[in-house]
Amino acid sequence: MKARYVGKSFGVDGLTNGKVYRVLGVDELTGALRVIDDSGEDYLYSPEHPRPVGNQDHPGGHWEII
Repeated sequence: MKARYVGKSFGVDGLTNGKVYRVLGVDELTGALRVIDDSGEDYLYSPEHPRPVGNQDHPGGHWEII
């Protein structure tokens, strides 16, 4: 599965607005998407409002499943 991140970009190791990412799976407990982000590593991101973990003031964005 692939998903496009739509929202404010964050960091060189995060998510970039408009970029398509490979989704490796969905966490059974939280529904979070396991995505290979710009760092080249896989991380869990919120399915409704992905944003950086350390910055709760970041506006984040949303996913479009493609």
